[in-house]
Amino acid sequence: MKKLISWNVNGLRACVTKGFMDYFNEADADFFCIQESKLQEGQIELDMPGYYGYWNYAEKKGYSGTAIFAKEEPVSVSYGIGIEEHDKEGRVITLEYPEYYIVTCYTPNSQNELARLDYRMVWEDDFRAYLKRLEKNKPVIFCGDLNVAHREIDLKNPKTNRNNAGFTDEERAKFSELLDSGFIDTFRYFYPDTENVYSWWSYRFKAREKNAGWRIDYFCVSECLKDRLVSAAIHTEIMGSDHCPVELCIEI
Repeated sequence: MKKLISWNVNGLRACVTKGFMDYFNEADADFFCIQESKLQEGQIELDMPGYYGYWNYAEKKGYSGTAIFAKEEPVSVSYGIGIEEHDKEGRVITLEYPEYYIVTCYTPNSQNELARLDYRMVWEDDFRAYLKRLEKNKPVIFCGDLNVAHREIDLKNPKTNRNNAGFTDEERAKFSELLDSGFIDTFRYFYPDTENVYSWWSYRFKAREKNAGWRIDYFCVSECLKDRLVSAAIHTEIMGSDHCPVELCIEI
């Protein structure tokens, strides 16, 4: 069985001062994926014996960025999705193993007043096509901050947030399209009707204290892996970021 963790750390250097390595060591995951590292190469040194580390940095300093730490060395590693307009922001890393792919993703935010929604729609189609291309070769496990609350039970205040970034009809429809193309939202697979479990809370208005959150961090897998799913979890107790880690255990 493999244990996978995904966490938007909202700035890894800051998160390290708030207990990141304690959680990393305690989790003892086979794969530990992060989003929003907000780093350039050489800006941090982490002591992670037993892990291979792979980083994708944004061209813009202090912005975006992803990483994967893996106990097992992959067959190959790729960065981005092969489309120049998408690949300047360090948003995707893919590790290839003999039987499967692991992908971490930090989906672009549609931003205030939906300034980036049109770009987000293009991204969604291109990222889905990228995953389906991978899947022609072998099953895919992908995770990350996908910047969408899919259903009304995935956020505290759906009515007042309707058509805000992360809960637009367009973004939700794209996530439905992604699932309909052959992927499983693993948390909902195990907990189809569970409410009030979120992975992100605004730093404003004591949102975390009140649990006024959104579930926007996911593990999704190719449908052919359904029978190998063991468990899914959202670690709301872990602090250090405005997101909390999410977990998948799977027999692969």
